[in-house]
Amino acid sequence: MSRTTRLSSSLLRAAAVAGVAALTLTACGSGSGSGSSSAGSGDVKVGLITKTDTNPFFVKMKEGAEKAAKAEGVKLMTAAGKFDGDNAGQVTAIENMVASGVKGILITPSDSKAIVPAIEKAKAKGVLVIALDTPTEPQSAVDALFATDNVKAGELIGEYAKAAMKGKAAKIATLDLAPGVSVGVQRHNGFLKGFGVKEGDPSVVCSQDTGGDQAKGQTAMENCLQKEPGINVVYTINEPAALGAYTALKAKGREKDVLIVSVDGGCTGTRAVKDGKIAATSQQYPLKMAAEGVKAVATYAEDGKKAAGYTDTGVTLITDKAQDGVTSKDTAYGLENCWG
Repeated sequence: MSRTTRLSSSLLRAAAVAGVAALTLTACGSGSGSGSSSAGSGDVKVGLITKTDTNPFFVKMKEGAEKAAKAEGVKLMTAAGKFDGDNAGQVTAIENMVASGVKGILITPSDSKAIVPAIEKAKAKGVLVIALDTPTEPQSAVDALFATDNVKAGELIGEYAKAAMKGKAAKIATLDLAPGVSVGVQRHNGFLKGFGVKEGDPSVVCSQDTGGDQAKGQTAMENCLQKEPGINVVYTINEPAALGAYTALKAKGREKDVLIVSVDGGCTGTRAVKDGKIAATSQQYPLKMAAEGVKAVATYAEDGKKAAGYTDTGVTLITDKAQDGVTSKDTAYGLENCWG
């Protein structure tokens, strides 16, 4: 091979490497919907992939990861889907982060099942993968899970609602998330268990999906009221959906005689509990999920020890109208520990 040919080949290889590097940076920065490289420094890279970067829950999760990355001396790369349910965006983010050499990836799966093949490919290349908040299906697809016990969160508000009804016949509306999303299924099932009814019980008079969105929560509540005007208990997947339900109920003059319970514990939702719009909510702690995840990846990088199994990051029932037999804390505590 001539010197000219060798030089040309070297230039082509250099150009190809540069092109891949540029693509990787672009993808991690924005190609998966949104995101950036941020927080911390050093040779160890940790990836955080959330469902979106607009939901206050995930904003707080990112803050927790950034703080932990600085404390652990690792570099944090972040990405998010363009919308809740953007599995393709999360797959792209995983691929880009693996290509950039991350030691571990923390992910809140938008689609618990569809994301599994991408996770398996990452693990096959030695990347530690930890799910935050939302378990994969199967849960064993990831190395570990740091999350709220969503069944317990649902049970707490179900038990509360049952106690608050004080024996009065319930006509329940459930404002759920979306089909196939494990968080929504677990909270829904937990609520029914806590309330003491099974799926298909005649006391559940209406069920609608909201995607956890306030506007969709309002529409869902309007639809349920049209179907059954006598609804007196409303379970919601999260507080935005609960506030949408409250708006619909207020428009009908029913906001004071319908019990609304929810899950999340964001600051807006907790203030809504204080204001009496929501009777009670189960508060979870996204900052802790992310911080524990970053620490786990740092440990793996240092000594090769992998986090495994499920770590419960806690849940607390928040209400200013405590019920006998149901453990809770007031909104003062909730506002001290809320997020968003």
